[in-house]
Formats: sequence, C-alpha cells, structure tokens
Amino acid sequence: MNKLRIDVWSDIVCPWCAIGNRRLERALERFAHRDKVSVIWHSFELDPSAPPVHEGDHAAHIAGKFGRTREQAESMLHRIIDLAAEDGLTLQLLDARSGNTFDAHRLLHFAAERGLEPALRLRLFRGYMTEGEPIGDRAVLLRLATEAGLPGDEIRAVLDSDRYADDVRDDEDAAAAIGIGGVPFFILGGRIGVSGAQPVDVFLRALDEAWAKQEETGEALV
Repeated sequence: MNKLRIDVWSDIVCPWCAIGNRRLERALERFAHRDKVSVIWHSFELDPSAPPVHEGDHAAHIAGKFGRTREQAESMLHRIIDLAAEDGLTLQLLDARSGNTFDAHRLLHFAAERGLEPALRLRLFRGYMTEGEPIGDRAVLLRLATEAGLPGDEIRAVLDSDRYADDVRDDEDAAAAIGIGGVPFFILGGRIGVSGAQPVDVFLRALDEAWAKQEETGEALV
C-alpha cells in the first residue's frame, strides 16, 4: 500500500502554523500507521509584499495590520502564547521581528533536497517566534540554516540567486487553485482537508478517515 501523504501549506511567521505542526506531530504519535505517513510541506506567504524586516515592535505591526488598538494586539498575542504553551511551545511573540519570508521559503526547498527541511523549518520557527530573529534578514537566514545543518557556501549561493523561486511560486499557485486562503492548511491523502491548528483529536480523526479511504481505493492521491 502507498504511504498516506499529508500536504501542508505554512508560513514561517505564522504562530498558528507552529502550533498546528506540533498538534499534527502529537496526533501522528497516536496514529497506528505512523510509519506509513509522508508529510510534505509547501510554501505560503501571508504577506508577499512585506519588506525584509518590519520596523517597530510586533504589537504595533499587528495592531496596524488588523485595525486593532495596541492593547487589543497585545491581548491577541498573549492568547496565542498561552495556547502554544499548552502544546509545549515557548513563544515570545511580543519580541518577534516580522518581515518577508520568500527567501526563507526558498531555503526550505533547498533543505528539502538535502533531507533537512524539518530541521530548518523548526529552526526558523524557533528563531522567529522565540528568539526574536528578523526572519527576512539574509545574514540571519544564513546563520539559522547553517545551524540546521546546511553548508554555508551553498546557502549563500541560493540566497544570491533566484534558485527555488519557481518552487515557492508553484506551491502558492497550487494553494490558490485549491482555494487555500490562510494557513496552516492540511490535505490528508489528497482527500481530507483540515484548516487551522485544530485540536489533536481532530487531526487523529482526519488521519483515520484518510487512511480508511485510501485503503478502500488502494491508491494514494497527490
């Protein structure tokens, strides 16, 4: 039987994506067929027009983006921080330095070729959401990607070129064709869609349903 494929669209500056990632991991730990699951991550930019690094503090940026007061923005961020903590994640979103994630996504495609996409994705999540790293800064990306195990000279070559730009755009075009307007978004077995950082039990039910449907047909949809 083919592996059950899970396609995930995500952005590095999306805390719900980090939470969704952790909840999917927890669901897979309970899934009877974990060794027959393949998870493929895809690029999605929440703000393709963003500058490399947003100036000012993150709460002010969130307030302006969503038309809220600073107090409301801080309350939103604290709520996400508290929810993440319930899943064992330590987020410091008030210190986050948002910016353009296109280069980060290009590096994730590069890392995928080396079998290091999970390591780089988690390092970028932590760098942005916990350590206050400006995720659109190329010097920062070079350092974080090196720490994830990628060779520095090859990272520089990717960042100094347009390599993997088409891969990022292809992912985003696929998301648009499917009708994905926000992330995280999960498609299990090419059939079952899960939007957002749903509870672990929701992911587990979706896994069971996708597995059952794949067994019925005897083939995987991609």
